[in-house]
Amino acid sequence: MKKLISIITLTCLLSSIATAAEKPFNPKKVKNATKEQVTRVEPLSWWVGMKTDLQLLIQGQNISAAEVSIEGGNGVSVAAVHKAESPNYLFVDVAIADDATPGTYYIVFKNGKKTFKYPYEIAARAEDSAERKSFTTADMVYLIMPDRFANGDASNDSTENTTEDADRENPHGRHGGDIQGVIDHLDYISDLGATYIWTTPFLEDNDPRGSYHGYAASDYYHIDSRFGSNELYKTLVDKAREKGIGIIMDIVPNHCSYVHWWMEDLPFQDWIHQFPEYTGTNVAFSTNMDPNASKKDLYIQESGWFVPTMVDMNLDNPYVLQYFVQWGVWWIEYSGLNGFRVDTYPYNEKVPASEWCKAIMNEYPNFNIVGECWTSSIPQLAYWQGGNANKDGFDSHLPSIMDFPLHDALRAALAEDNGGWGAGMTKVYDILSHDFVYHDLSKMLIFPGNHDTARIGDCVRKDPRALKIAMTMMATMRGIPQIFAGDELMFVSSNPGNPGDHPGLRVDFPGGWDGDQIDLFTEVGRMAQTHNTDGLEVQKGQAADLFNHASRLFQWRKTADVIHNGKTLHFMTRDNTYAYFRYNDEAVVFVYINNTLEDKNVPWSYYSEITDGLQGGVDVLTGEPFEVSDATVVAPKTALVVEYKR
Repeated sequence: MKKLISIITLTCLLSSIATAAEKPFNPKKVKNATKEQVTRVEPLSWWVGMKTDLQLLIQGQNISAAEVSIEGGNGVSVAAVHKAESPNYLFVDVAIADDATPGTYYIVFKNGKKTFKYPYEIAARAEDSAERKSFTTADMVYLIMPDRFANGDASNDSTENTTEDADRENPHGRHGGDIQGVIDHLDYISDLGATYIWTTPFLEDNDPRGSYHGYAASDYYHIDSRFGSNELYKTLVDKAREKGIGIIMDIVPNHCSYVHWWMEDLPFQDWIHQFPEYTGTNVAFSTNMDPNASKKDLYIQESGWFVPTMVDMNLDNPYVLQYFVQWGVWWIEYSGLNGFRVDTYPYNEKVPASEWCKAIMNEYPNFNIVGECWTSSIPQLAYWQGGNANKDGFDSHLPSIMDFPLHDALRAALAEDNGGWGAGMTKVYDILSHDFVYHDLSKMLIFPGNHDTARIGDCVRKDPRALKIAMTMMATMRGIPQIFAGDELMFVSSNPGNPGDHPGLRVDFPGGWDGDQIDLFTEVGRMAQTHNTDGLEVQKGQAADLFNHASRLFQWRKTADVIHNGKTLHFMTRDNTYAYFRYNDEAVVFVYINNTLEDKNVPWSYYSEITDGLQGGVDVLTGEPFEVSDATVVAPKTALVVEYKR
């Protein structure tokens, strides 16, 4: 087999591969057929009544020489068999009749006089599975990096079939957080007001170093054993649903780990993107829509590797694309998921990526998929949202996008005390003035920070007043709000000299590990003194105050239809204040932001085009009646939120 020059020429990888070899990947054992005959079959199972075609990836020593059939039950048969370039793979198209009998079937392999079989489950679908709901503007999404959230089961901190062991003292290493830790703290998340949880990837990432983040899968069909198991992940989905919380899976079709099992023997040489020497992406997203862009630059953008340890997948290969379509559908159907977040979306080849989105949405019409399209350019961001009127006619079929321009403006504005042209809160006003560019404002994820950007607590200079403003805006602006775990309590980086440093901003959640001196999950209202642990600073009562502020807003937001579906009307000032209204035919919500260091009078009469006739106001944060007037004074670094019924 042709060697992967792009890998073996990198000396930085050779040492990593040697380390990984100390604990080689152990293929999952199969029944009936021996490990040598059939190493794996993916997807792991399937269902009757699916719209998505089933194409099995079958791996086994010289398996391509075998004839394949299916026996058992009724209505399931082999439609076609495709050989790969490697003799150790077959791709088998399986026909499943609408009235097929659910149960265990057998894939039968005949190679000369030798015959062996592999059991394969074709199950009945759960009732109304295709009509499952997903996250909308009525929801708040809580982002968790599991390894840094809570360690619910110390017995799986290090496991035999994975390479990197837990070392909580290593900021780049695994700390032991897991699925059970998330399950154990669902009440905390529910009390905050979250209705969805987005976790960074749980799939196996067997990189010998830095595997804690999970963004380099070494097995797309199995949960990393240091997080738990497939069955436990399904339990998380079920337990969360009991609390009124849905689960969003973070997925990465763009790249896999260099120690993924198929790297030892690729089905096709173009299964991944290969170069004579290592070639990284140029990250030139503009090449996807720039009429002046060269084909060469576009090719490097979508085919170059993300980093040397993350192998770039080739979605232009139809077998790869079908693999990822089925993979997405399988996880939704198997575990009961209610959403996807797609990592590094524009790095994929855009046409097959759009076909992938279309296929998922065809199977689940009410599903939501949000793509990480990390750009500060509003027109370029809008290009990636499905249904956008792009001049080149391209449609991504991607329902939702992450609003990085608003993220940037909000953080920059809250870091400033003074106003002026282009300063302070005018940055936010300007971003929202571009809303005419977007196809669907209801399908935009808004956020003050995530696991890749500096903590909002650092951005607001550890000022709890400014943090409250950030949470207020997240709860009242258009779009779908997302909060990174700990931002509600003003977590800050453990590396203040470089707050954007990933290990520093991805601090452990105090209380998630046995022996922690602080347990913020249960003690946010009982802080007795100032602490500084793992980069988190909490003053007496501050954590509880911040939590209560965010909880009050997000609990109220659950039933505030005017926030979910209302329009926005905002007013320009250059004094570092910002006023906006969310309104529909039934209600009006007034939000006034005083981001200065002095008291400000609300110019209520200036807003007369929307305020005339409004009566019966209620302060959302106190629940008390409140009428705004020109005499209303808002304290420095404070937000006022008043709800009126029409």
